Amino acid sequence: MDISFNISIPNKYKNQSQIARILTETWTSEESYCPNCGYSHLDKMKANTPVTDFVCNYCKENYELKSQKNSFGNKINYGAYNTMIAKLREGNVPNLFLLNYDSKLREVVNFMAIPKQFFTPSLIEKRKPLSERAERHGWVGCNILIGNIPSSGRVFLIKEGSVIKKSVVLTEWKRVSFLKEVDFSRKGWLLDIMTCIDKLGKQTFILEDMYEFEGFLSKKHPRNKHIKDKIRQQLQILRDKGYLRFIGRGKYLINHNIV
Repeated sequence: MDISFNISIPNKYKNQSQIARILTETWTSEESYCPNCGYSHLDKMKANTPVTDFVCNYCKENYELKSQKNSFGNKINYGAYNTMIAKLREGNVPNLFLLNYDSKLREVVNFMAIPKQFFTPSLIEKRKPLSERAERHGWVGCNILIGNIPSSGRVFLIKEGSVIKKSVVLTEWKRVSFLKEVDFSRKGWLLDIMTCIDKLGKQTFILEDMYEFEGFLSKKHPRNKHIKDKIRQQLQILRDKGYLRFIGRGKYLINHNIV
């Protein structure tokens, strides 16, 4: 994977944002691959295809590309709020590519893929309606709170200018594929527990470590009066799905070796 852009492509364009769009889309089509199956080429969708920029013609996974020269923060500006929520409930959202580039060097700095199964309504922030002076006044957009996505849901293909081995990318993608099978209404709890595991900052932990998040989880799920029971239940699901390994005496290991 070459991190440099093909700078001969946009010679006929003058607008800088248009040049950046052509450069990043062309690079993704020519240099990226499908992190779901490893197929070596992604096809660019026709212009104005709703929420989808690329498709893998082998496994049929869709991807939307968001690119910018500055690093991505904890949230990214997305489309219409109601449309996004409807597509989430229909299970009709694409995977997301986030590309951060150096405009002077004309090369990719970070290239990350977020699997679509990580997107839930709690990650979608409703924005204020556009003012009456705006052309589309009353329109309501949204942000995706990517900072709230567990680290396992942020799969880097390129990180700080270094290309990640394809085998590593495919393994990281596969280890969270079980979330596709999780019922929409139950997914929030699993993602919250995965986030709590992230916050621990260690590869092995004990059950009592997770109980420290009882207050945090109570605020997120105020109707649940049995938080510790729920923690144990979710840890068991993550163990059964291979995300964790139980190594005895209430101790768990984060499993990175999905076969």
